[in-house]
Amino acid sequence: MSAKHAKVLILGSGPAGYTAAVYAARANLNPVLITGLAQGGQLMTTTDVENWPADPNGVQGPDLMQRFLAHAERFNTEIIFDHIHTAKLTEKPIRLIGDSGEYTCDALIIATGASAQYLGLPSEEAFMGRGVSACATCDGFFFRDQE
Repeated sequence: MSAKHAKVLILGSGPAGYTAAVYAARANLNPVLITGLAQGGQLMTTTDVENWPADPNGVQGPDLMQRFLAHAERFNTEIIFDHIHTAKLTEKPIRLIGDSGEYTCDALIIATGASAQYLGLPSEEAFMGRGVSACATCDGFFFRDQE
């Protein structure tokens, strides 16, 4: 099987990955975006996104990520559903090996995001969104001036 080659390959399908894809596509770089295991990133598990510009009433995370996807596709970004498990960053072109295929690229943008780290306590899940938060920057506003 031969590797698929891209001028620009983007790992990650969260806001940063899709934004990189839009800019690369508008620069005629024909980007390829590989989604990873969690297509859409952390926002796919977020209900109300209250701090997104141009959505004063908030927006559901999955709805926002659908808009990101549509925007990237509008500029002909190629979306590939795969999980990369090996990256040969010192090779030229860069070589990536995924569960479903192999890829090479001249430039690689790594936009794999972050994931919350929990303690594993039963009460964490029970109180998620009701006092337990994984993002103080995101949710701190809602708990201001509370005991």
